[in-house]
Parts: sequence; C-alpha cells; structure tokens
Amino acid sequence: ARALTPQTAETDAIRFLVGTQSLRYDNQIHIIDFDDENNIINKNVLLHQVGEIWHVSTSPADKGVLATCYNKTSDSKVMTCAAVWRMPKELESGSHESPDDSSSNTQTLELLCHLDNTAHGNMACVMWEPMGDGKKIISLADNNILLWDLQESSAKAVLSSSAALEGKGQLRFTSGRWSPHHNCTQIATANDTTVRGWDTRSMRQIYCIENAHGQLVRDLDFNPNKQYYLASCGDDCKVKFWDTRNVTEPVKTLEEHSHWVWNVRYNHSHDQLILTGSSDSRVILSNMVSISSEPFGHMVDDDELSDQEDQHQEEKIKEPLQDSVIATYEEHEDSVYAVEWSSADPWLFASLSYDGRLVINRVPRALKYHILL
Repeated sequence: ARALTPQTAETDAIRFLVGTQSLRYDNQIHIIDFDDENNIINKNVLLHQVGEIWHVSTSPADKGVLATCYNKTSDSKVMTCAAVWRMPKELESGSHESPDDSSSNTQTLELLCHLDNTAHGNMACVMWEPMGDGKKIISLADNNILLWDLQESSAKAVLSSSAALEGKGQLRFTSGRWSPHHNCTQIATANDTTVRGWDTRSMRQIYCIENAHGQLVRDLDFNPNKQYYLASCGDDCKVKFWDTRNVTEPVKTLEEHSHWVWNVRYNHSHDQLILTGSSDSRVILSNMVSISSEPFGHMVDDDELSDQEDQHQEEKIKEPLQDSVIATYEEHEDSVYAVEWSSADPWLFASLSYDGRLVINRVPRALKYHILL
C-alpha cells in the first residue's frame, strides 16, 4: 500500500482511508476507524476493482465521496487514471461496531465519474478545493494541470480550465497541493527538482523555485496558519521550508532522514508540528517552532497578569523557542510512503509503509501540554 488520507469531512471520528497496491488480487480501500478511548482499530473494506491505487483523497464537504488515482492496463499499456467514488451510505460516518465476519460482506465503491485523461496523460494526484463545497477538484496529469467542476451530485466532471508545463524533455508533475489561503486561488506543484505556484483563476504561474531540491521533489504542503509558507521534501533526503514571496533561499532546512523523503505534512492546528515519512523506514516528528505562527510560544494577554508576573512574562517572551526533532518512530520495516494527521484529533497521526503496515501514533503528551499550556 502507498495511498493514505484522513477523511477530511469527518471531524468527530478518527478515520483514515488506505488504498492497496496488489497485482494479484482485487484492490481495496480500507476504512480505518480508531477508537481512541479503547485503543482499538476497526476496519471496513471496500472493493476497488479497477487497479492498483497510487493516490487517494477525500472530499472536504461530503464524508462519503473520495477520489483515487489508479493503474489501468489496456492493450498492454499501463495508464494511471482517476475517478470519483461514493462509499456505501452506512459506512460514511465513523462506526465503532466491527462486523463479526467482515469477509462475507465486502462492499464495492460506487463509481460517480471518471476524470477523463485520455488526452492528458497519466494522473499523478487529485486535490480538492480545501474550503470548498466539494465541487472543484484539480488533477495533475503528466505535464497538465486540469481544473474540474463536479456537476449533478458528482456524477459528471466537466473540465473548466487547464494549463500545461512547457519546456524541453518529458516534463511531468510528481505532486501538488491546493493552498488554503488567498481564497483558495493558488496551488503549488512539484515537477523534477522544481516547485511552482499557480493562480487557479488565470492558470498562470506566479512563482517558481528552481532546484528547490538537489533531486526529485516528492511532496509539498502549505502551512495552514501562515500564508506564503510552504514545505517541500525530496530525494535529496531533505525537507525545506519556503516563503513564496522570496524563493531564492529556503527559510529552513531539515536533514534528519537518510533516504528519499516521500511525504511532509503540517499539523492542521499547531503548525510548528511537522511530520515526515521516508524510505529509510522512519517517521520523524519535528517541532519547527521558529517559523510557526507562534514563534515565541503561546502569548498571554497582558490584562491577565499582575505587575510582578508581567516582568517575568516579558523576560520569557523575548526568547524564540528552539526547533528540534521531537521523536523518531521506527515501527515500520519498509519504506514509509505516506504520513497524515487525523482531521478529527490534532494530536494523532497515521503512517503507512509499502508492506501494508499502518501505524497510528500520538504526539508525546509532554509536548502536547507544553504547546497547550
């Protein structure tokens, strides 16, 4: 398996979706529900009979809707296609009741529509408009950016605009993210060693970070609380943080992994917490507090302090906190292709390695209280 996503529209139950990559059997979407009171993982399995799943993403507005990018073989050629699906009604919101015999009642995903890519090439990923009503999605196919409108309760996808990368050689996007800032009018894409920003209204490039990494850029993520801040990671084993207003130099660089870094994710609530997953089989949780939205820690209102406390507080506030690696998780024995924060619990995250092992972890309690108090 290499595809993992939180169920974005579900903010009560802790739930992740995993897509499998099996050549021999029908592929599946596993719906993983974590019951944090009893530390139990429940799962339901949905059949995805069209091919190996390379990428999965969920609608921000509808718990039952998801998109996958998958391999399809036709006339001995392999194409990566994308489609939008609906899960069965009874599985849409988190259930803690595990069926007694899950093998007998495997259900199938209902196909809502294909994102037709016959003219555009192989799909790398599908991104939903972050704050939207679940009707706008962007897919990256080879060197094309395609903006789709989902119509008639997502039964039809209409291509509303597109842009293409131009230049020498075989240009192909590897990944992209839709920015939650600027009224959701910007996306960032990665191709080869370059990171580019695009305006979704004009489909024009707005910034370009050439040679952002020494080798292929694998993944990107936007800081949810600070506009202009973007993280990237790649095959040079590095994670870099950028201010897109000045792209000549990264603001910070992390060099903790010893192999390709496949994934970087900002915590949705506490943007100093950064997760990375790598083919060195490790997941690293870092505290990048100096470039976070609270570089001096949690600010206390002046009104709440007496004079004496006031002086101490001022002394305390002057020092920015230090960046550090909080923890390194070594529960995986294979390449970690995906790490994701839960959309329901800001202190919980999942990681997925190629051997199909999914691990759920929590931010260490001491750090959680340090951030909160």
